[in-house]
Amino acid sequence: MDNSPSLTAIILTYNEEIHLQRCLDSLKGVASKIIIIDSFSEDKTKEITETNGARFYQNPWTNHSVQFNWALENCPIKTNWIIRLDADEYLTPELQIEIKEKLSNLDDSISGIEIPLKRVFLNKHMKRGLGEIKMIRLFRKGKAKIENRWMDEHIEILEGKTISFQHSFADHNLNDFGWWTSKHNTYSNREVIELLNIEFNLLNINATAVLSEQALHKRNLKLKYVKLPLFFRTFTYFIYRYIFRLGFLDGKEGFLWHFFQGFWYRTLVDAKIFEIKKACGSDVEKMKIYIKSKYKIDLL
Repeated sequence: MDNSPSLTAIILTYNEEIHLQRCLDSLKGVASKIIIIDSFSEDKTKEITETNGARFYQNPWTNHSVQFNWALENCPIKTNWIIRLDADEYLTPELQIEIKEKLSNLDDSISGIEIPLKRVFLNKHMKRGLGEIKMIRLFRKGKAKIENRWMDEHIEILEGKTISFQHSFADHNLNDFGWWTSKHNTYSNREVIELLNIEFNLLNINATAVLSEQALHKRNLKLKYVKLPLFFRTFTYFIYRYIFRLGFLDGKEGFLWHFFQGFWYRTLVDAKIFEIKKACGSDVEKMKIYIKSKYKIDLL
């Protein structure tokens, strides 16, 4: 008899054989159903999924928002609760216990649960530089969806209250550093769209999401960030994280994390924005054509 909470885990994958088993193991005894939404992997992702008794679906990739909302709309989910995870994430043992002990006893007025993030980079926990990050990853079925954004998407609670759990889930990618930089080069294209959208309403979307307090705070900071001069903002952001938020105390791994994620990546984003503005000025339609031509992302 399965004594797991009434919880479905939704995991988005693409060539995740290096991570998937670890993620699935952390959900055993916690999630009563596991759904994999795959973007046509070419490795053993499907084989690992089926070996572990999880349900396997495939859908063409657009972005995280589209993929996750597709799962909510198309997969047969009958549990009371849903948790979102990426394949390179996993529940810590302490969080596994907390979910099993608390989830079934929560008041019906509670629709969302914030969970602290444990960031692991080059096998070291990044404790400093950004402060505690909490994200809504657990929510009651039918009470939430994910924002329609290209980057920095959050789960939007449609009704009800949100509470916080004490223990964390971990983000711990096992690929090498070359893979990391290549991935973030791709991420930078989506971040470019996000920042240009904030500045020029590139996507013509009215933001109406009801987000957690921390997500709203982060969003407001990004609005201020967009108004700062290109390149100056990336340097000051790095100094803030590495010096004033004590990121340097996390050793060589901390330096690499804050330099590459906090400075190199964001300077790359600014360089691409500079390139687009130089070619298109403030003409939104020209920007969309440019982005489609250079990055193969159709915003038209």
